[in-house]
Amino acid sequence: MTKEDQSQPTIRVRFAPSPTGIIHIGNLRTALFAYLFAKNQNGKFILRVEDTDRKRLDKEAVRKILEILSWVEIEVDEGVYLNKDKKITQKGEFGSYIQSERLEIYQKYIKKLLADKKVYHCFCSTERLAKVKEKQQAEKIPPMYDKKCRELSEKEVQEKIKNGEKYVIRMKIPEEDKIKFSDKVFGDIEVNSSTVDDQVLIKADGFPTYHFAVVVDDHLMRISHIFRGEEWLPSTPKHVLLYKFFDWKIPKFVHLPNVLGENKKKLSKRQGDVSVESFIKKGYLPEALVNFLALLGWNPKNNQEVMNRKELIEKFALNGLHRAGAIFNYRKLDWMNGQYLKNRTGQELLEMCQPYIEKYLTENDLCVEPEKLEKIIKTEKTRIKNLSEITENFNIYFKDVQYAKNLLKWKDMNKEEIKQALELDLKLVTESDLTSLEIFQKSVLASIGEARGEHLWPMRVALSGQEKSPSPFELVWILGKEESEKRIKKAIEKLKNL
Repeated sequence: MTKEDQSQPTIRVRFAPSPTGIIHIGNLRTALFAYLFAKNQNGKFILRVEDTDRKRLDKEAVRKILEILSWVEIEVDEGVYLNKDKKITQKGEFGSYIQSERLEIYQKYIKKLLADKKVYHCFCSTERLAKVKEKQQAEKIPPMYDKKCRELSEKEVQEKIKNGEKYVIRMKIPEEDKIKFSDKVFGDIEVNSSTVDDQVLIKADGFPTYHFAVVVDDHLMRISHIFRGEEWLPSTPKHVLLYKFFDWKIPKFVHLPNVLGENKKKLSKRQGDVSVESFIKKGYLPEALVNFLALLGWNPKNNQEVMNRKELIEKFALNGLHRAGAIFNYRKLDWMNGQYLKNRTGQELLEMCQPYIEKYLTENDLCVEPEKLEKIIKTEKTRIKNLSEITENFNIYFKDVQYAKNLLKWKDMNKEEIKQALELDLKLVTESDLTSLEIFQKSVLASIGEARGEHLWPMRVALSGQEKSPSPFELVWILGKEESEKRIKKAIEKLKNL
């Protein structure tokens, strides 16, 4: 097993989602990469809830996040998790792991920065800030706070606070400084401090912003590696400065390239079809989705594509991460999901497909014997890309098939040749033992000899009413003698008008 950063005594990574809406497929990939790295390094995977954005807070989002992690079997070693009774709880010695329960901690550390004059009070109204931004945009200047309150005296600050003026607390970014840091994916990065805004650390409501809370929490929780999307790269200089303000050790940064759509644009949270819940509803298997996401932006250094959890953990290494954005290829996901579906037994798939099957049977007022369902699942499992597709061909098995009589024709066959072929097919169905699909298939093929297309095409159409369907052998095996005979006889009748 490849080990990274042996000088780091303990590997501790965290997934820190904001419970403000859907879990995007990119969020899950970030969690997965952090988890795989932690397990590869015998480290800890921690889940922290970053709920300081009170305006966008979704009360049900935390549970949804934890349920999704449970679905993909990403186990939380420390932090917030669902216990055996499905209750949200916490474990670990660095709690609370919910930021809204850590406000006293943030107040303690902001006071230290105030005392050290690394931050300052800002009393600018939202209206004034909007006008400043509008003016800067008109002048084609990058929008940044103009530092109006940066040089207020302590006396002026206290007077404003005493008068009840609302304020935020901002970072005092050093003038004309070089901010340097290294990223495991993007390499060494240097930024001039003049391009960095005086970031708000404490909002008017007393809650910390992401930028302040994340640094304080990552330090106190002894996070060794920070996995997050590349969109956070521009904010990293501010975080690096905060670590330096406190004289804290800076963790390793791992900024992951964006997941892109096939149009090569970043997948958006506004696209509901890229939420993890949408993939669950469509019937993708968790192990297939995990395998697919693991290869989005990471190369295991071999040509193997289908890998189980153990293999992913053993092979995961930071030097395999790509710098370029990864294209989310739905066809590749469908293929991979199909590979995992094929390895499931018929009984397993029957249980997994039960919600979709029950919906179909209820809507069509049907009651079906379990043996027939098992045969259908065994036949259809190689044809579906996800579980939700399982009932797409069900009409073949449960309803009268409709088709144009010309569809019965194979190549240049005339009506009499088609009739003779179907009559022989009918005889074979009537006289055969359908207990074994394999024996029935061998019997039919032996009887029709080389004229396979001439017999099997009309037979397939007669039984399914479609150009593409399971083989006629499988259809007879599922439909049974009586229904198969009925459908073939109906096809022979159709020929009278051909």
